[in-house]
Parts: sequence; structure tokens; C-alpha cells
Amino acid sequence: MLKRNLFYIIGGLLFSNLALGQDFEVAPVRLEFDAEPATSQMKTITVKNHSSRRVSYTVSFADFLPTTSGERKILPPNSTKRTCANWINVNPAFFELNPGEDIQIQVNMLVPGEEYGTAWCMLFIQPTREQTSWSADKQLAAGITVSGRIGVLVYQSPKSNQNYSIKVSNFQEVTKPGDPQRKFSAVIENLGDKVAQCKVFLLASNMLTAEEKQFPPKDFEIFPKLTRTVEMELPNDLPAGKYALAIIVDYGPKYPLEGSQLVIDIAGEIPKADKADSTKVNP
Repeated sequence: MLKRNLFYIIGGLLFSNLALGQDFEVAPVRLEFDAEPATSQMKTITVKNHSSRRVSYTVSFADFLPTTSGERKILPPNSTKRTCANWINVNPAFFELNPGEDIQIQVNMLVPGEEYGTAWCMLFIQPTREQTSWSADKQLAAGITVSGRIGVLVYQSPKSNQNYSIKVSNFQEVTKPGDPQRKFSAVIENLGDKVAQCKVFLLASNMLTAEEKQFPPKDFEIFPKLTRTVEMELPNDLPAGKYALAIIVDYGPKYPLEGSQLVIDIAGEIPKADKADSTKVNP
């Protein structure tokens, strides 16, 4: 998650669009709703105009499909199975801001009575510029075209939904000739129905001295019923010897650590690692 939970953009990129000459701020860029079915919940987004001119903005929605690489494929709203775009109302959906002015946008989530699972979508804040009628984009409102946008991730999952489950497999070495550090990969599968925020790290245990060294974690987001292949680098600061190397996945204090391990040799040359063994680690 981004620090301070905001995107600040000045002539930069946002997701799939290049925003030239834009100067505005949106916070937060992630909304997590936990409304129960047949109830509603409201959150707010703050938009601030940092430019030197009066700017009009509009709010729109899109669906996205998460991929195994962690990217998000943007799609039209209400076009995917797990969309919540049609459950949201925003107020206002169109507004103008003077230089330095900000506004709070109300985002209201109304969950249908039968929806107990996790759903998501993308909300976009978009500055607009006037156009003549003959050059206006026919897919947008007449005379208006989008000139840059900031995306807000929207998640909805009832608080009563506690279906978390993670599995780790296929832990193996993937080091290639010329790599400055040894590399290892594993497949992490989300078997549950919640978006899992995972911290993944390597743990090396010297099999002779029993000394352990834990390496800094990486953060990964894994969506329900999806797998991600993660790659980790092993720093070159371990003393020579035989090690049990484990990849550990921490997806919350209430749940057991998941992991897999293999045996490696640390020497002058880079040998192949032995076969991996999946494990469940008690916290």
C-alpha cells in the first residue's frame, strides 16, 4: 500500500493513462468496505486541485481482472463476476474546483441481500476539458473528454466473511547464469474468499549450527481463487554450509504461517537446490 494512502500526480502516469499537465490529489486510493448483505456503508474520498486554474472533474467506474503477475486488467464496469461497481453511488459525480480548493466525495456502498462474497472494482477521478461537439468522444458526455485520471481501488467483503486460506507450492531455485544473487520462486494460491495481503520472506537455517537468518519481506496482494508466482532473492551474505531454506507467507496474525522449504548448499559455486517440501508453520 502506498505510504499516506494517496497518489499525488503532476504530469505523471496513473495506471494505464498518461496524464499530461495534470496537478491534483486524491486520498485515499483504496477503499475497503465490510458491509453485510442488505446493508449500506459510506466512505469519503478527498480531491484537491493543486493547479493554478479552475478544473472540472468527473467520477467513473471500471471493473478489473487481477492476474497471476499482480497486474490488473481494466474492463468496462459491471462486466465481471465479482464486480461491485453497480452497488455504488457517489455524490457528487461531477464537480469543479478552484485553485487550492478541495472537496469530499461520498462513496456509498449498498450490498444486495444475497451477496456474501468478496467483490471489487475501480473508481476513477478524472479532470475534464471542454471540446467542440464535432471532436467530442462519443462514448462520453457531449462536449467533454477525459484528459487524465487517478484510480481508487474499491473492495467489498462482509465482516462476517472470514474465509481466509493460503497454500504455498512449487518452491524452487530459478537462478540463471549471470544473476548477481540466487533466486527462488514459489506459487502462492488463495483458496479462500478474501483478498489476502501477504508478507513473504525467506528464512535460512544452518543445518550444522542451527543458526537462523530471516530476510526482509515483500508484500503481495492475492485475490480469491487466484495464484501468484513470487520470486525472491537470497542475499550473498550467508556463511558457507548446508541450509534449510524456507519461504514463509504471513497473511494475518489470526492465521498460521504457510511455507515450503528446500535444502541448499552455500559454497563458492552455485549448486542446484534439492527438492522442495511444503510445510505449514505454526505461528
